Amino acid sequence: MTDSPADVLLVHGGAPLEGEIRVRGAKNLVPKAMVAALLGSEPSRLRNVPDIRDVRVVRGLLQLHGVTVRTGDESGELVLDPSHVESANVADIDAHAGSSRIPILFCGPLLHRLGHAFIPGLGGCDIGGRPVDFHFDVLRKFGATIEKRADGQYLEAPQRLRGTKIRLPYPSVGSTEQVLLTAVLAEGVTELSNAAVEPEIEDLICVLQKMGAIISMDTDRTIRITGVDKLGGYTHRALPDRLEAASWASAALATEGSVFVRGAEQKSMIAFLNTFRKVGGAFEIGDEGIRFWHPGGPLNAIALETDVHPGFQTDWQQPLVVALTQASGLSIVHETVYESRLGFTSALNQMGAHIQLYRECLGGMPCRFGQRNFLHSAVVSGPTRLQGSDLVIPDLRGGFSYLIAALAAQGTSRVHGIDLINRGYENFQQKLVDLGAKVDRP
Repeated sequence: MTDSPADVLLVHGGAPLEGEIRVRGAKNLVPKAMVAALLGSEPSRLRNVPDIRDVRVVRGLLQLHGVTVRTGDESGELVLDPSHVESANVADIDAHAGSSRIPILFCGPLLHRLGHAFIPGLGGCDIGGRPVDFHFDVLRKFGATIEKRADGQYLEAPQRLRGTKIRLPYPSVGSTEQVLLTAVLAEGVTELSNAAVEPEIEDLICVLQKMGAIISMDTDRTIRITGVDKLGGYTHRALPDRLEAASWASAALATEGSVFVRGAEQKSMIAFLNTFRKVGGAFEIGDEGIRFWHPGGPLNAIALETDVHPGFQTDWQQPLVVALTQASGLSIVHETVYESRLGFTSALNQMGAHIQLYRECLGGMPCRFGQRNFLHSAVVSGPTRLQGSDLVIPDLRGGFSYLIAALAAQGTSRVHGIDLINRGYENFQQKLVDLGAKVDRP
């Protein structure tokens, strides 16, 4: 390996995680709420902000465009003042290329504020197709013109953007966010059908409504946005990160430990909690958070299919699969959201797990990936004893799953590329230490 020691973590496994950690605002909401501040004519105040890399990337991009961003009076609070939005230097914007997919969501707000926008090449986790072309198709429907250049996409709005009718081929979270952030200041009414309705989408709608937007959600996944002429600022406390909370829950289960996740909320985790209980995990819900623990005895093999909300979230799947390697019998996992999300299991097999991938849909749910030659179903045979290994982190959730596997394994694992985990897990190394994990740098 050629990576620096700072990007490697030694994990000495075999000890249960015990103690308490705290989750703050959701990674899948906070950066988008920060982008929304661009739309306002007044400062906004965002609370419960985690110190993660995606937040730092968006903060940098906002500052490049003239938005003043400062810390507020309480811990985890940002004050964003968009009074002097301006064009940014292309080279400065391009410096952020490859570090995040969030820049694509700047398009609508910048078109409204400046009449033009530049979007560099985009990064993010390599877990399957996340085409950005649909974002540009949506913006064209609103009236934007787009010119593809060698260093990215240049967009213009010759006139005020106009509301339109859009039907998503799949309830994509990113596409839904793009429509919301563009439609709120567009002329007329926008109707978005087959929209994503994740809790983070609802929270973004709450942010926009506080700013003065008019947005309604129907039970059939239809969102209607009536454009307004002007938006103000907002004061908002971000909903807690249900994906991080579930990751720590899976870590408690896989290591036969007990973790109190302060800040975790039941409402957004109902599907996960049901599955966690079916596997054999235990939990107790309180006013301040949720305690997750392994109650002793064997874990249960299950059949699991991921889906968009309100189904079992794809981001919950990878951490839980590690716990399923310790369940008795055959577990079946059918991934229907990202076609390449099961690729991380090859490293678990290297550690001693027995996981076989299949191209067929091993489940009853309609799936876009059937007959398309993607290894998107898995059979997990357990329980198996995991052994420490050299691990290279492939993506955010897969990376945290490798940490869980290393913690549950016997011996020492050398985990490479841990900086990627900073994209979505605040201060994760200190949290591991607080839970009694034996980790250090080489």
